[in-house]
Amino acid sequence: MPDPIPGPPVRPEYDAIRASDLTIARLRALHPSLIDLSTGRVERLLAALGRPQDRLPPVIHVAGTNGKGSTCAYLRAIAEAAGLRVHAIISPHLVRFAERIRIAGKLITEEELAVRIEEVEAANQGQPISFFEITTCLALHAFAQTPADLCIVEVGLGGRFDASNVFAAPAVSVITPVDYDHLEMLGPELSKIAWEKAGIIKKRRPVVVARQLEEALQTIESEAQTLDAPMTLMGRDVDAYEQNGRLVVQLEDGLLDLPPPSLFGAHQFDNAGLAVVAIKALGDPRIDDGAIARGVASAVWPGRFQALTKGPLAEMARPRGADLWLDGAHNPHAGRALADAVARLAARDGRPVVMIVGMLGRKDNRGFFEAFRGAAHKVFTTAFESPSATPPQDLAESALAVGLDAEVADGVEDAVAKALARPGPPPHVLICGSLHFMGDVLAMSPDTWPT
Repeated sequence: MPDPIPGPPVRPEYDAIRASDLTIARLRALHPSLIDLSTGRVERLLAALGRPQDRLPPVIHVAGTNGKGSTCAYLRAIAEAAGLRVHAIISPHLVRFAERIRIAGKLITEEELAVRIEEVEAANQGQPISFFEITTCLALHAFAQTPADLCIVEVGLGGRFDASNVFAAPAVSVITPVDYDHLEMLGPELSKIAWEKAGIIKKRRPVVVARQLEEALQTIESEAQTLDAPMTLMGRDVDAYEQNGRLVVQLEDGLLDLPPPSLFGAHQFDNAGLAVVAIKALGDPRIDDGAIARGVASAVWPGRFQALTKGPLAEMARPRGADLWLDGAHNPHAGRALADAVARLAARDGRPVVMIVGMLGRKDNRGFFEAFRGAAHKVFTTAFESPSATPPQDLAESALAVGLDAEVADGVEDAVAKALARPGPPPHVLICGSLHFMGDVLAMSPDTWPT
């Protein structure tokens, strides 16, 4: 008989885990949360701050639908493996607001965050600006105060009118796979979404593009040609693939034989390869092939097929011999990549896969669940702390509609307990859906905060 499954963990009586909640509350209270697809307000505030975007080290600007965060993680890991100091801005954060802004390799401190917010608020003089816009200005202003060797900027939404699209001449632009997402803002046609992403391409500046659906590729290639931007396309001009468990990158002038990517899943060979090609396009002589190999093998990206080995949920799973995984996949394209990853995981030992899913209401959850036919043995759906969360009953109905065995659970702890109580071998438990949901899970213990 297996050991008894521990009950749900007791939550702390305080909310100190999200250390920057007061910062977020203040910024959201002062500024609208609705996205304004224009860079005008950002340009105005950056001008008041002395145009910090013009005082930064070389910038790699990354847009796309899926894989942006992983690609940025590989880019940063490679550059840091070469000894470079790297600024980075990503979104969203999972637990703490400070995760969005990394200055010369370290998360911005709460003390510096407070100082920079005061400076940015003073420069804004009460003018209208959104939460994401002021966050972007805050990051660029903070970057300009500290010397570094490279700046990695992840697009928030779209690209053409994203708050981050303020660089006249980025060192390299990168476009990850483009697919259907954020249709209420960018779609509904794939060509329209691709046009938004292609907005980060700049005149005569190199752009590295992942493999794309044909409709998206035509739009991206047309934009590059119009701007006379040298375009490198994965799968045509260069390539990256798995061979004997290693990452092989086919460049125009030879092969790179590299260790397997540190992040799990077949799609990570594509993401890591894209990052390697972008680094080569950067052309920094300090980044040699040894640094590229070390970076590919050491990148960390929380909440993206992350093994959860600490915290209260992991303590619940340990006596049962089960393993827990977190992934913020929340659209059909990401779902297909995740389904392939869990299928590979299960194939190693034949153990069942149990999914725990929480998702935001505007996502194509049925398209997401379609990817898991044959890959998931059971699905538990749950809500999380967001007014936009999809009702778990609706998620369960979508999963049932595509042939999955699904039921509603009363929170993530209850879902994990139910998953662990199922008969048979210890399961692989996959907690997935909204990144906000992943943040709630990681916030349960300081041991799992991203650093």
